[in-house]
Amino acid sequence: MRIYDIILKKRNGGELTAGEIEAVAGGYGRGEVLDAQMAAWLMAVCFRGMTPRETADLTMTMVRSGEVLDLSCIPGIKVDKHSTGGVGDKTTLILVPLLAAAGVPVAKMSGRSLGHTGGTADKLESIPGFRVSLTPQEVVEQVKRVGAVMATQTADLAPADKRIYALRDLTATVDCIPLIAASVMSKKIASGADAILLDVKAGCGAFMKSVDDAKALASEMVAIGRQVGRQTIAVITDMDQPLGRAVGNAIEVREAIEVLQGGGPDDLVELCVILGGLGLVLGGKADSAEEGERVIRGVLADGRGAEKLRRIIEAQGGNPMVVDDPSMLPQAPVVRSVESAGSGFVRRIDALGIAQAALELGCGRAEAGAEPDLSAGVYLHRKTGDSVHAGEPLAEVHARDEASAVSVSRMVLDSFEIGTEAPESHPLVHGIMH
Repeated sequence: MRIYDIILKKRNGGELTAGEIEAVAGGYGRGEVLDAQMAAWLMAVCFRGMTPRETADLTMTMVRSGEVLDLSCIPGIKVDKHSTGGVGDKTTLILVPLLAAAGVPVAKMSGRSLGHTGGTADKLESIPGFRVSLTPQEVVEQVKRVGAVMATQTADLAPADKRIYALRDLTATVDCIPLIAASVMSKKIASGADAILLDVKAGCGAFMKSVDDAKALASEMVAIGRQVGRQTIAVITDMDQPLGRAVGNAIEVREAIEVLQGGGPDDLVELCVILGGLGLVLGGKADSAEEGERVIRGVLADGRGAEKLRRIIEAQGGNPMVVDDPSMLPQAPVVRSVESAGSGFVRRIDALGIAQAALELGCGRAEAGAEPDLSAGVYLHRKTGDSVHAGEPLAEVHARDEASAVSVSRMVLDSFEIGTEAPESHPLVHGIMH
């Protein structure tokens, strides 16, 4: 079959066969399809869309383009969790040890910072000695021994997806829901999971700005899971303000430890309990979300989650004492308070504005190959709905030098909207799909 004919068929609104999708997407992964042809096909998909069956076929084509992690020798239902990316989203650092402590094996493949969203792998590397690059055999052996692992995705998992994503980034085809869904699910399936828990963010700090778009993406991903035999649950969660209070690398690890020790911000704890409860349902350790949430709260209360994190850190070469002494994490030399100019209520915190401030501090990667500043970040002393008086702190900036702290403080201040009336309450969860 000619690639030209496949492009034409999709351009004209036709439904492609599995073989045609393999020819274009799999062929591109093998270097058999030209960049220009793949770009044309991607744009045709953006305009014409894909059926659930086509999207599932694209997903599995990308899965089969590389190796699939075989977790079958590990007893139990292996659950993986994925977030579509947000600001201050350190739930993986909390959920993985919580689920493992409750008896659900987790092999979590995580990425590095992408755009304005932080990367779990970068956060983990702020733990002294922690090793995120593991071989597939090391991943399997650690899950068998410890119950969980948090590592970077190997280059051999879904390599066609990596090639296609790079081209999407150049051709204005990134924000196409079927392509996003297939990309996310191909990596989760290639990682060997039996069941998949999805945290789909919606709001100004997320890639999906509206709840409707987030629900559409969640629906696509759940449908893919159903098509390929993976039980999948998607939770649509709010990202109009940062999750928790810490935005950065080491300071997010510190906050995650605080939650596992029984403290932490209410919104972060609530979301981890909700996601954890559903994770236990997927893992066959709870009959309902409510039962799962009770179990997760118990694991938080009795310290089993913190103990599991210690074991994960030690297994991956890190110093487990960091769980008891977070001061061992990198600390910025300059901490500058950002104070409110007026009195009233915090009506809004622009999550994207806070993320951009964190990027300016060096928390992410402004360009390919750059290394993030693990100590930098923004810590919020006030959240949406909180009252504040003039001169009281809204946030603090953790910076490498005074000049950076001063310039970023203005960005942080501009991200807060202060008014005389308290804002309406905002739901943390907008819906659950399965």
